[in-house]
Amino acid sequence: MKLKRLLPLGSFTGRARTLAVAASLVTITALAAPSAIAEPSDARASTARLAQASDAVLEADVAGTAWYTDRTSGKIVVTADQRVTAGQLTQIKKAAGAGVLEIKRTAGTFNRLIAGGEAIYSTGARCSLGFNAVRGGIYYALTAGHCTNGRSTWYTNPASTVLLGTTVASSFPVDDYGIIQHANRAAADGRVYLYNGTYRDIINAGNPAVGQFVERTGSTTGYRNGRVTGLNATVNYGGGQLVYGLIQTNVCAQPGDSGGPLFSGNTAHGLLSGGSGNCTVGGTTFYQPVTEPLGLYGLSVF
Repeated sequence: MKLKRLLPLGSFTGRARTLAVAASLVTITALAAPSAIAEPSDARASTARLAQASDAVLEADVAGTAWYTDRTSGKIVVTADQRVTAGQLTQIKKAAGAGVLEIKRTAGTFNRLIAGGEAIYSTGARCSLGFNAVRGGIYYALTAGHCTNGRSTWYTNPASTVLLGTTVASSFPVDDYGIIQHANRAAADGRVYLYNGTYRDIINAGNPAVGQFVERTGSTTGYRNGRVTGLNATVNYGGGQLVYGLIQTNVCAQPGDSGGPLFSGNTAHGLLSGGSGNCTVGGTTFYQPVTEPLGLYGLSVF
């Protein structure tokens, strides 16, 4: 299976109208439920041993892998897409120690996607808007950094005649968030569009827990839901593009959903970075925690 970065596509919703914010999402071409590969088990590993194993997976530098530490099982859970060969998995096991690893396979490849809750457009890209935020009376739209990198001006329609705003901050790789300052305050809607004619008010932000029910929307696949399967995941999209500290879920997504919102109830959780598979067969997706850019730039969802 392969981990792929999702190509630009996506959208976000606003209160008065849904704003399409192209959010990059890592897509895995054929999203199948990850299958675990049994590994010999050692005695429960120490925190230091798990950290050493995680560093070893990072040093192996195998594109198409994502991993996080599962404190409950005392394992490093590695998800590998279809690009990753048996030989490369052997390399990872040798470097990290098979006894502390749980290897899972997922269909397709991890890719970045550009799209959002509602779609936004820039040169050569369509992404999804994640959440709207405010600081000192100035309004901003949050989306994926792989969408905003190298792109300054954003629009809410494919003909690029209705201005959304201008990129004021962008971080990718390492992180995956972008911040666009709204050209028109009236365009900033604090709700998320649910793709059934209704909206959800987003009033706060926080980090989810493993096993928690979560929801997401995007301009390509609309509303979807599922569960958080891991926290603080690292994804290797290849070509030196690694992103750290991500939320891992089993919610499906496709290109154009990138940058779109992950939420539960009225709480914002993340921005779609990438994943694998599709919404026909399922998949694995990763989200930039929204609390990071909110905290760094003093922003608040509303």
